[in-house]
Amino acid sequence: MTELLYMTDSYMQDFGATVTKAEGKIVILDKTAFYPQGGGVPDDRGKLVFEGSTFNVLMVKKLGSDVIHELDQAGLKVGDKVHGWLDWERRYKLMRMHTAAHILSAIVNKETGALITGNNIDLDKARIDFDLETFDREKLAEYCAKANQEILKNQSITVEFLAREKALKIPAVVKLAGALPPAVKELRLVKIGDIDLQADGGPHVANTKEVGTIEIIDAENRGKNNRRVYFKLK
Repeated sequence: MTELLYMTDSYMQDFGATVTKAEGKIVILDKTAFYPQGGGVPDDRGKLVFEGSTFNVLMVKKLGSDVIHELDQAGLKVGDKVHGWLDWERRYKLMRMHTAAHILSAIVNKETGALITGNNIDLDKARIDFDLETFDREKLAEYCAKANQEILKNQSITVEFLAREKALKIPAVVKLAGALPPAVKELRLVKIGDIDLQADGGPHVANTKEVGTIEIIDAENRGKNNRRVYFKLK
């Protein structure tokens, strides 16, 4: 099992670890700060360094309780003590965008009751799909303005862990349409000031002041009860 360092510290930029499995360009570490792709958030990039040799991390993904790191070359073996470095500029952009998505989604949910049916976070823009029967661009602009007002309040973002049964008793703690996998026994809850409390496993910034300003790029209908919103940060 890989210890997920990013779950408790989103700002960890480098870390030491031991290779527990190695097969060609694929390695598994006993711990990692690299976020594996999931929840609409891309995986991290960076490098592993071992005795002066650098192995660039090309892809990171979960495999059961392990995290797979695909490297640009083979050479690491079980037992090697490596040092990992994240592409921090890339990670931080994704953290800001991820937190912004939570804030905008929380406002839309409070105003309409809509759940999220899909999302995709990227470096330059993001999209969120909402389970909405009707679509009003003027209202969407109002929701975005409310989100930006909340961001300006410099609200802290914290993380806590609760047993699944206890966590699911909290109203609106899961805003994704569909239940969480039964295997998840403990939920990681991300609290964004007075704006949102949501079960989530990805990295976030520590204060809303780091997010910037949300700007709606486009909005479109994607079929019955599916409204897609695109935004960027400035």
